[in-house]
Amino acid sequence: MATSVRGPDADAWPAGTAASRRAGRAGPEPVGETLLAPTVTRRLIEAYTRRAPGGGTAAGAQSLTPREGEVWQLMARGLSNTEIADQLFVGEATVKTHVSRVMAKLGARDRVQAVVLAYENSML
Repeated sequence: MATSVRGPDADAWPAGTAASRRAGRAGPEPVGETLLAPTVTRRLIEAYTRRAPGGGTAAGAQSLTPREGEVWQLMARGLSNTEIADQLFVGEATVKTHVSRVMAKLGARDRVQAVVLAYENSML
């Protein structure tokens, strides 16, 4: 395992990495080493663990009504408007209205992007 280079940015460039070699620092060739500095890795992990489970972080997701949230989940499962209407016991026109409002609130340009946002926000 490569050792860290000492100095003002001690854990920024582990010895043996391309960056440390460019800076004129010697060290063994890394084998299976990470490409991120320990400080960067630490910050990434901290940022990731601060995120709430289930996310709901898509722009506008908090402004969805409970029914729009249901429609969004059913869209993410791949149901058509007709299938969503049957499952929710509403008309197809009502589903189309909900789908339009969901996409507008999420800022999604199409149904596919709304589904991707659902996956990214752990809706499924």
